[in-house]
Amino acid sequence: MISLKQLRYFDAVARTSHFGKAAEQCAVTQPALSMQILELEKSLGVQLLERGRNGVLLTEAGRDIAGRAGRILTDVRDIVDFARRQGGVLSGPLHLGVIPSVAPYVLPALLPQIRDKYPDLELHLRETQTHHLVEELLDGGLDLLLLALPVDHAEVETIRLFTDRFLLAMPKSRRITGRIRATPDLLQQDRLLLLEEGHCLRDQALSFCSLRRVDNIDTFGASNLSTIVQMVANGLGLTLLPELSIDLECRRGDIKLMRFTDPQPRRVVGLAWRKSSPRKRHFVELGKLITSATSAQMKETERL
Repeated sequence: MISLKQLRYFDAVARTSHFGKAAEQCAVTQPALSMQILELEKSLGVQLLERGRNGVLLTEAGRDIAGRAGRILTDVRDIVDFARRQGGVLSGPLHLGVIPSVAPYVLPALLPQIRDKYPDLELHLRETQTHHLVEELLDGGLDLLLLALPVDHAEVETIRLFTDRFLLAMPKSRRITGRIRATPDLLQQDRLLLLEEGHCLRDQALSFCSLRRVDNIDTFGASNLSTIVQMVANGLGLTLLPELSIDLECRRGDIKLMRFTDPQPRRVVGLAWRKSSPRKRHFVELGKLITSATSAQMKETERL
């Protein structure tokens, strides 16, 4: 019979491609880990790994079983979660993933409220791009994601929290007559500064602008909006800023902001979790807290 211990050890090797790193993650000696995986191969009657000088490779059977093992371990974590969460709402460990174009603007207001309202919650944060977050959610490494919707995956459930409109940001020196509004055509006539490949905010901006050519687009390796704002302030181009970021990114007052004509470009920010998770009601409660924490700063931009 195979054991959960064997599956955990094999899953660690499959993820790291290294016996030493896997043993460290599992807090066991390398010989003990190797022995358990040999026992797993013996029980299954198939070779799972190819061991060589340059590391460890999964066999064809190993790749398939690694995927199945990962799903089994995720289900086991959900069962343990279910048992633990029968008490109070939002207590114990919670691994939350947040995209970079949301984290700096939501977390400063949110974290103190979480600490005050849910003192028994042990929050672990992970900030990275959407595709990495979704992979880690499905693998069981994360419990909940705060990101731009939609997330199209059969195993993921989502809830919408709020709408985040985009504004056009330009250098303060640029002259604007009256209260005119921006159009997508304006962006095609100037240098457009966007985050580097992989950021959903970049894809959303390109979709709104209906840009097919990339001659006037410059990513400059920027991975955060603060860098883009400084480039705009120094006359290097224009960009789209989400409403959520305005309070933090525009404090220095060295850029101008302009609303777009209707329908204004926007994104929907929400939460995502595995459908198999037993913590849905907890996530919904956290969603209410997030909406409350961001509502005040969103209202500040209404006058623009």
